Amino acid sequence: MTKTADDKELRRSTRLLGSVLARVLKAQAAPKIAATVEQLQRGFTGLHRDGGAARRQSLLNIIEPLEAEVASDVVRAFSLYFSLLHIAEESTNLLKRRRQTERGGHYWPGSFHDTLLLLKQSGVTAEQLPALFEQLLYLPVMTAHPTEAKRRTVRNQLRNIFLTNERLDDPQVRGYYRQVALEKLHRQIQALWKTDEVRSRSMGVLDEIESGLFYFPLSLFQATTRLYRNFERALADVYGEAAARDIRIPSFLRYGSWIGGDRDGNPNVKPETTELALRMQTCTILQEYIRLLDELRGEITHSYGFCQPTEAFLASLAADREALGEAVTGLERHYLQEPYRHKLALMKYRMERTLAQAERRLAGQADARESHAYANAAVFMADLLLIRDSLYAHNDGEVAELGLRDLIRLAETFGFHLMQLDVRQESTRHSEAVAEILAALKFRADQADFCVDYRALDETQKLALLSQAIALPGGLDYDAAALSDTTRETLAVFRVMARMRREIGADCFSRYVISMTHAASHIMEVMLLAAQSGLAGRLGEGWYCHIGVSPLFETIDDLNHIESVLTTLLDLPVYRALLDASSERQEVMLGYSDSCKDGGILASTWGLYQAQRQVIAIAEARGIPCRLFHGRGGTVGRGGGPTHEAILAQPPDTVRGQIKFTEQGEVLFYRYNNMETAVYELTMGVTGLLKASISLVQPVRQDRTEDLAVMAELARIGEHSYRELTERTDGFLDYFYEATPVGEIGQLNIGSRPSHRKKKDRSKQSVRAIAWVFSWAQSRQTFPAWYGIGSALASWCAGKPERLQRLRAMYREWPFFRNLLSNAQMALSKSDMEIAREYAGLCPEPSTGKRIHDLIAAEYQRCEDWVLDVAEADGLLAENPELAASLKRRNAYLGPLNYLQATLLRRVRAGGDEAPAESPWMQPLLRSINAIAAGMRNTG
Repeated sequence: MTKTADDKELRRSTRLLGSVLARVLKAQAAPKIAATVEQLQRGFTGLHRDGGAARRQSLLNIIEPLEAEVASDVVRAFSLYFSLLHIAEESTNLLKRRRQTERGGHYWPGSFHDTLLLLKQSGVTAEQLPALFEQLLYLPVMTAHPTEAKRRTVRNQLRNIFLTNERLDDPQVRGYYRQVALEKLHRQIQALWKTDEVRSRSMGVLDEIESGLFYFPLSLFQATTRLYRNFERALADVYGEAAARDIRIPSFLRYGSWIGGDRDGNPNVKPETTELALRMQTCTILQEYIRLLDELRGEITHSYGFCQPTEAFLASLAADREALGEAVTGLERHYLQEPYRHKLALMKYRMERTLAQAERRLAGQADARESHAYANAAVFMADLLLIRDSLYAHNDGEVAELGLRDLIRLAETFGFHLMQLDVRQESTRHSEAVAEILAALKFRADQADFCVDYRALDETQKLALLSQAIALPGGLDYDAAALSDTTRETLAVFRVMARMRREIGADCFSRYVISMTHAASHIMEVMLLAAQSGLAGRLGEGWYCHIGVSPLFETIDDLNHIESVLTTLLDLPVYRALLDASSERQEVMLGYSDSCKDGGILASTWGLYQAQRQVIAIAEARGIPCRLFHGRGGTVGRGGGPTHEAILAQPPDTVRGQIKFTEQGEVLFYRYNNMETAVYELTMGVTGLLKASISLVQPVRQDRTEDLAVMAELARIGEHSYRELTERTDGFLDYFYEATPVGEIGQLNIGSRPSHRKKKDRSKQSVRAIAWVFSWAQSRQTFPAWYGIGSALASWCAGKPERLQRLRAMYREWPFFRNLLSNAQMALSKSDMEIAREYAGLCPEPSTGKRIHDLIAAEYQRCEDWVLDVAEADGLLAENPELAASLKRRNAYLGPLNYLQATLLRRVRAGGDEAPAESPWMQPLLRSINAIAAGMRNTG
């Protein structure tokens, strides 16, 4: 049965924001703009209702006469509406959660209170909780993939509008104060209307680094401390105050980044870029520490005579004064009677010196050491703990639990590095580097055995040679002048890693990710290159290792070979010795994007599910702790979807307290542009992790063998169907490049990374998964997220009604299968085959456009029919009325934009290949890409 959504408050908020936008357009835009927007809406509504040729022509009659400048402003009006609608939805959802929290009980579903109550009801005792909590690690990793269509300036403006709208939701804001807030809202929306949302220049890596750092002072510092406080409060509420006192929730939240470290396919990321990223991260967190130390000075104001600090604290204060000498004479004179303010003043001074040192290094000054700077984050943490312990010692623990506790949490979470940077490079770069190094060896008796043609060796021979070379003390001696520029740059990356570990701390890097890992030798090649910079090797009789490697398995073929690669790797004595020496978990990264582009959603999803089971089983059989790293995108076609449900859909007993996953582009904006939303999103991820990790403390139900067999068969059929379309259908790739805006998306300037691995290569393998999904979504044929599901379900059930009952039981009882079909429903809801037909008309060969479109449309209908039949639902997203209503609200504005975009594409392309950027229609076209991305809340 279809659920209904109560959206009275949302409608009120939407009407308010819409009315302000209408007034802004009336005052600031040409009169034709608002009228055209209204005409397009009415025209599309009529077309959507009966779909006749006359209705379509009537809509086109509104679009065709539009001049480029008018079309541009019409698109901007639609885009601004989507942004305001998102603000209304976000504010309403926050309001609902606040009210649920005020009422108590379970709070909102997925909250800490709700989750701990469910754990308690399932039999998890307070005594078992430490075993669960101590294993936790939640690690979202920000990436710089080009999927965020909003400029940072626009994001700032939207943040301001959100805050003003929040104030208007406050019932205490009435009369004069409400009028003031309304006037402010009007001015803010007016300012946004006058702000260009399209970038005028290409994004560089520096822009991407700044964009990732943007969210920390905006929301994530505060959201991080709020998350822990909510967790602790819920623990006391559910398990009691005594349990909460006895059980410390460790600092399990970490943040990662690929920005400045991901060089796979991005020639703009150099070794110095990695240094730049880490130093900018350091400056960001040090600035926050300085701000918070200043706040603490106003909070911990105890005076001598009213408290007795511990001897350890007083000794530390005396040591600081002696070490800092005259530098702090002026600083401390106001605080000589207040021991904690005195200490905090000196700590702030030292942190300022630490920041000054970091800023000079950032500016390229080699000799940038500061004698009064903190040596590392551990020394800073020791000072904070001294203050905490001293406060507790004289019965002022409650004061320690204020801002000091939050600062300790931040120091534990961020250190001096802020985010743990992953470095990523493609495997062939390492193979070529190793081959060149071995060919350039100088004659030396102890390395005579390595003078071979590395490329000519088989896998077994390579592994033997690499194992022997890694164990060679002091590394290989080679002629660096004989190496190519590419290999020298590859080696420079490892030198940077070694230097930055010494400068910032051992935690500044997470893993070295190897994309396109096809063999165990690909991992060992990286270990050999690392050994040349002192990051790994043998010293005397012992091994050392300061680098962790994460093989990335991306394609369907890679997933099928994951068992042989990992088994070979983990059984290598040298690699096992290095892994043991590092005291780190083995991390394995799984790529959702390329596997889905390669073999379709069913083969990808099932291959990833099986791979997780295999990885954990292989590691467990060898007694090796293992963590999975999920390379998810924003859309379902790239592994996206709600994080909470996605974690719960992992195979039983594979999460085990730890999860790491990529977050990118528009996902960062929607989750982290506002603090309370950031708290909610982080909470939903962590509570999903808690539920999925219950196997650490009690047995969990394993997957049914018969369900696994059914999924394997469905995946086989689905992959065949997908490959038939994308690889064996004549004209399909022509259709992709002609019936979507993939070529024009490159003009958007939304990332430093090329959309194709090889220029002018129009193969499916060359186009990046992000551009692949982004382009199909723009043209409202989001088939990468569902194509093949309908064919698989229909084929497997053909003539056998009992099989449909089997599928229905799987949907009810198996989280993985339910999540798969739920995500498919969301993607199907964002598709529109009638709108896609308009894009198909862009193909120069009409018969090709019609033929490919008909194939996609037929599978769309088949998929919708069968998914609804299995889910026993009477409409898409019937079980998620809020999402269904949100998509419906957007569609009234998306539809006209799609028809307008198709017209703009036709006009830009009519000019031929000569300087399309000079076309007067290019600017409104780029705006339409931004606007549709905002409306669908997905890009790549």
